[in-house]
Amino acid sequence: MNELSWRKIQVKNRVCGVIGIKSIMANWNADFSGQPKSISTGEIFGSDKALKYPMKKMWDSLGETVLYIKSLKLEEKKGEIKLKPKSLKERYEEIFKVEDLQKEKDSSKVLKNLFKAIDVKNFGATFAEVGNNISITGAVQIGQGFNKYADTTVEEQDILSPFRNGTKDDANSSTIGTKIISSEAHYFYPFVINPNSYKNYIKMGATLGYTAEDYKKFKEVALVSATAFNTNAKIGCENEFAIFVETQKNLYLPDLAQYITFSKVDGQDTISLNFEELLSKLSDRIEAIEIYYNPYKTELKGNINKARYFNIFTREEV
Repeated sequence: MNELSWRKIQVKNRVCGVIGIKSIMANWNADFSGQPKSISTGEIFGSDKALKYPMKKMWDSLGETVLYIKSLKLEEKKGEIKLKPKSLKERYEEIFKVEDLQKEKDSSKVLKNLFKAIDVKNFGATFAEVGNNISITGAVQIGQGFNKYADTTVEEQDILSPFRNGTKDDANSSTIGTKIISSEAHYFYPFVINPNSYKNYIKMGATLGYTAEDYKKFKEVALVSATAFNTNAKIGCENEFAIFVETQKNLYLPDLAQYITFSKVDGQDTISLNFEELLSKLSDRIEAIEIYYNPYKTELKGNINKARYFNIFTREEV
């Protein structure tokens, strides 16, 4: 089988898994007050959007077509030139070389274009534009990632700006800002891949379905995009764990993240995989299990039948 044929093979098996993100003296996902995002009980979590964003940024940096990502333009109005985000319509027209989306009366063309975007192919889309109101449920669904480390604390740092407040004429000193971070947090995101989501679109000829190439591209960003995304708030964040469980298409596994615990044993990061018995009983319906982790800092507990273990950085088998 040649390379082109392999890339176009439609994925048949379901995939269930977990992606683990470590945050050291950083703020993986802040709310509008700048605090690490949390629920009413105080548990810290990261939204699925916080994980998808570095994935999309990495795809974009690799030259993939990404639709749902912020892009900017300079707009002149009444003699003033201002920097503004592009609308969804403008972004679509830009990446698909369309003169005016409102003039497009053939929704099948719009649908085919949407499936050309790697983020839409994975996560789906809500495309609410005049004349083309399209909703696509993505093959990849990612849940909320809860912090599993019990000793996380929130730290506030005062930051001195080199400039005074220019809006106050009587300001004599430079301004002071605040940076809010978590001392240490470990987020675990459940995800599931259901290739069957696109069966109707395959019948319409809009897509070949969720292919081996799509899965390979998702897998790559699932393993490294947080590590690669080095903004000021994310510089201490990195991918530390991932598990991919490929099952027969009629097997439905629960959220595996709920069975994972994180602790420190004599200063050693320890991830316990407490779904050993569950997967063992279903092993005859599981095609493959791959587990990626940081062997330099992390100890894994849980002997998972059929699993292959890899260094998340080098991809060498451990």
